[in-house]
Amino acid sequence: MQLRLPTSVPEARECLAEGAVPIGGATLVWATWQRDGFPQAAFSLRELPEANVLGPGTVGGAVLLHRIDATVPDVLRLAAGTIGTGAVRRTATVGGNIVGSTLRCLLPAALVLDARATVLEPDGVREADLAEVVAKRPVLLSLRWRPPTASAYRKLPGEAGGAPPLVVASALHAGHGTPDRLRVAVRDGYDVLSGTTVCEPGAEATLGALRGTALGELPAAAWDFVRPQVIGLLENRGTD
Repeated sequence: MQLRLPTSVPEARECLAEGAVPIGGATLVWATWQRDGFPQAAFSLRELPEANVLGPGTVGGAVLLHRIDATVPDVLRLAAGTIGTGAVRRTATVGGNIVGSTLRCLLPAALVLDARATVLEPDGVREADLAEVVAKRPVLLSLRWRPPTASAYRKLPGEAGGAPPLVVASALHAGHGTPDRLRVAVRDGYDVLSGTTVCEPGAEATLGALRGTALGELPAAAWDFVRPQVIGLLENRGTD
């Protein structure tokens, strides 16, 4: 297998147009390739500057999970820190987790940040929403968002070989002259549900409004974890 390492977007587009398979850390595909055979050519974005950005409002698709630190919002930092082992986090990438994984542990965090994706296609680079990224699985160059005022994340302990553990992520966004907005996303099994509401006077009123979104479909057991996280976030508003 030939591995290509493009250093510019035009080079990466050429790789894609020529049929090279995009990979990150290959943590999700290596076993499959060993079983079914390796592709003739693959390419990695690890040398592409646009895919390695990291800051308060952006993260590149080629960024290794162990690099995600306090420069990003808490919800994303905490999500990355719960994925796999230390060895996995030193190899796995943001793009691999969101696009290539069925678990998508970073997706709830990206949803509550209201992130937009920059994706690479043979015809060029464009912006896409997360729903399209999940459905079509394009090559993810980066995610961008407006930093929230506060955020939180929790992943429940999971059992080896069992169902994916429940994940609850939330973020508060300043309204700038309008009421603040609360975004919450929950991974329940393999499904990820999310909802957005304005922050009503009082935590209970905000929770009631949140139940009127898609999150109202969650089982009562999931709400046992959503409720305290939302209340804690609303009662301890500050700078993320």
